[in-house]
Amino acid sequence: METTLKFVQPGVMAPIPPVARYVFFSLGADVDRAALVQAMGRLAELTDGESTVVGVGPLLVKALGASVPGLAEMPVLSDHGVQVPSTPTALWCWLRGSDRGELVLRTRKLERTLAPAFHLDRLVEAFRHGEPTAAHGRDLSGYEDGTENPEGEAAIAAALVSGQGAGLDQSSYVAVQQWVHDLDAFEDMTADVRDHVMGRRILDNEEIEDAPITAHVKRTAQESFDPEAFVLRRSMPWALANKFGLLFVAFGHSHAAFEAQMRRMAGYDDGETDALFGFSKPVSGAYLWCPPVLDGRLDLRQLGLPPA
Repeated sequence: METTLKFVQPGVMAPIPPVARYVFFSLGADVDRAALVQAMGRLAELTDGESTVVGVGPLLVKALGASVPGLAEMPVLSDHGVQVPSTPTALWCWLRGSDRGELVLRTRKLERTLAPAFHLDRLVEAFRHGEPTAAHGRDLSGYEDGTENPEGEAAIAAALVSGQGAGLDQSSYVAVQQWVHDLDAFEDMTADVRDHVMGRRILDNEEIEDAPITAHVKRTAQESFDPEAFVLRRSMPWALANKFGLLFVAFGHSHAAFEAQMRRMAGYDDGETDALFGFSKPVSGAYLWCPPVLDGRLDLRQLGLPPA
């Protein structure tokens, strides 16, 4: 029977938009719980979970005196010659749209709505790259991103909480990382070397069966984990002046699948690190929880706020 997606923030399951803004907030100075409750109430009224997806971090959950099962800060991984940082954030908003100017104005409104309880720390502007009719966008390397995304009921099972009751069901856990690419290093590789770094041929997106175990596809093959580690990727490229990369976003019914993949990429399974680190590195990373919606607004009862 097909699952009815009545409570999920719609933007979680929707395809990536033409343009987006990822906005990261910290707690305001000397803010108390009452001010946070008021600000989150205003946010619940303002956002619908479709044009703006909202995620709350452990810092905010703790400040509200609440708890979200399984939510913790992203671990630092640095034991095998690569660095995977953890940069906790209190509140994350993914603004989705088709007009950059409109996103700028929405960001201003969001910032004013949340002040002074929250402080806007940074934002990343992102965009869809590649053929507009393709199932998935492309990374700036030219390779398709999200090829192995689950679809239909499998996507729902991978991305959304179920069986936990009102206020938790159809919520989602999300991992957000900003990766910076060294495109000079990447472009200095031969086409064959690039394909074997990724584990796919760029010309037809087919997996290379005899790719090395360090190939990105081999490191992150979701069905090769026990238990299987499926996530729903919604990543987008970003660029600012002469810096470029990927804003990696992975939704899951917990953080376990993403963490299993990231640990293998960072060499914690067998000492082999993902070849992707040869031209790209994460510079930020956070775990958050995306609450469900109720009657078109955020359902924050798990955080101790009354439902709509």
